[in-house]
Amino acid sequence: MKNIKFTYTKMICLLGFIFTILVSCERELSDEAVFATFPNTAEVFTDAPVGLGTNFYFPYIGSKATAWSVDNEVSYEGTASMRFDVPNANDPNGNYAGAIFRIDGEGSGRDLSGFDALTFWAKASQAVTIGEVGFGEDFGENKHIVTRTNIDLTTNWIKYIIPIPDPSKLIQERGMLRYSAGGIGPVGSEVGYTFWIDEVKFEKLGTVAQSQPFILGGQDVEQQSFNGSEIDLAASGLTQTFNVNGSNVTVNTTPAYFSFSSSTPNIASVNEKGLVTILNQGTTVITAVLAGVAAKGSLKITSSGDLPDSPEPTRPEANVKSIYSDTYATETESNFNPGFGGSTTQTTEATSNGNNVQIYTNNNFTGIIFNNTVDASALTHLHVDVYTQQSDTNFEIQIRDIGGNGELETNVFNGAPDGDDKDFRFTVSGLTQGVWTSFDIPLGGDIATQKNNLGALILAGGPDFILDNIYFYTE
Repeated sequence: MKNIKFTYTKMICLLGFIFTILVSCERELSDEAVFATFPNTAEVFTDAPVGLGTNFYFPYIGSKATAWSVDNEVSYEGTASMRFDVPNANDPNGNYAGAIFRIDGEGSGRDLSGFDALTFWAKASQAVTIGEVGFGEDFGENKHIVTRTNIDLTTNWIKYIIPIPDPSKLIQERGMLRYSAGGIGPVGSEVGYTFWIDEVKFEKLGTVAQSQPFILGGQDVEQQSFNGSEIDLAASGLTQTFNVNGSNVTVNTTPAYFSFSSSTPNIASVNEKGLVTILNQGTTVITAVLAGVAAKGSLKITSSGDLPDSPEPTRPEANVKSIYSDTYATETESNFNPGFGGSTTQTTEATSNGNNVQIYTNNNFTGIIFNNTVDASALTHLHVDVYTQQSDTNFEIQIRDIGGNGELETNVFNGAPDGDDKDFRFTVSGLTQGVWTSFDIPLGGDIATQKNNLGALILAGGPDFILDNIYFYTE
């Protein structure tokens, strides 16, 4: 917020008479402008929420709205703590606990530039792992979200630290806390528990050091791309690792903390949101810096020209359950970057002429893991469109059912799964360079009698190809 109204006084003397004239006027913003400042209050919760206003708790969609409360019986310090009751999977009011704590009121916020971490004390009713805790999410721009994942809690109070990637960015932050926690056990039958958080505050610890930002998982990736396509670096993961009191702590960050650059901007440009736009044929390298520290990882892009449009699906939507296609509604969201151990695959989503595609580079094995299982009992085929610019490209698609135990055996790539999972394997071959090829794969073999609980597509081999229009269907 800027104060751009100034009042000044002008005195005029005329013919021996002294007149005092007050003149008030507006003028352009000058070097004298004073920027609005925001409180630098450190505390978020002590024995109660601190300075958040009256309307500050916003649950995520699908979470239990009443999961959070103030517990006046349990505390690390003082008389109360924040209590979180994670529900069972079958709770009709929500199957997980998750929300943001946001300062009430548009134009509000805090100046956090003098701190280097968010800290809190926590414990649980049993040893559990909390999926996400962080800050910076305000359900607005969400520019400066920072998240620490997989936080292990015990039955004893322990202090946890979430480093701030670049405090100078946080001069008006509304998102004071965010969390997401699911139950324990197999997918679909998780059991709930309770955990407590207390003494939530921002601090200047002075022990948050040796920062190392990462893009693309710290790898130097080479990728073939096309004019008019877009690559979202944020989707590939942006992280920063700190040494905190002798131990490494890694947080997920957002593009607003980074400064991106392209070695050849007329080949590909990159904006402040980490969105790379391919402009012309040629090669360029995308790199990044965070708070003056060069990020590990880079993206070398070679554009060979225009990508032909993938085929436009024509099957009726009523006959389709789509995994990935701009033509159909998505049956379930999926994880295209599961990070299997030993995998060399780099997967990025690009947009060419308004059409989204998945680009696979240096693939040995990876997967498309469905967030929710797909019931394909009434369906007969899997369709996928494939494009490559390399000769002799071959890879295997494994259609996986997760079996009765509800767990996907992603560690099994050779030979049959251990009996609970079923699969069907199809080799993609006979591809022509520079041309999209469509495949319609029957849901046959073992999967024919166990296709009501499909959980993934495993991709083995390649090494470089592009996929679009992935969906199950029946004629």
